[in-house]
Amino acid sequence: MEIQNAREFFDGLEARAASSTKAAGLTAEYLFDIDGAGKWTVRVDDGKVSVEEGGEEAETTIATSEDTFVKIVNGEQNATSAYMTGKLKVSGALGNAMKLQKLF
Repeated sequence: MEIQNAREFFDGLEARAASSTKAAGLTAEYLFDIDGAGKWTVRVDDGKVSVEEGGEEAETTIATSEDTFVKIVNGEQNATSAYMTGKLKVSGALGNAMKLQKLF
């Protein structure tokens, strides 16, 4: 299923993660700052994912435009290349950002 926007992605993330074992063993907190769409805090506790709209701080902050974010989650853009070209910015625990690829 192709995601149309950031809100659609975050609204369905808990349900998608619950039916997957990809995040097992991962414990981290992320703040997604999606330019033009909003902010979401995603907490992963040994694979259990919770999402809440808003937030200001987390272990790892990921900032990007909504266009780039949608391309990444739909598999049309590689997250690493987006980071290397400045389309995706990560602050805080960079290692946790690398682990995110398990969730998508």
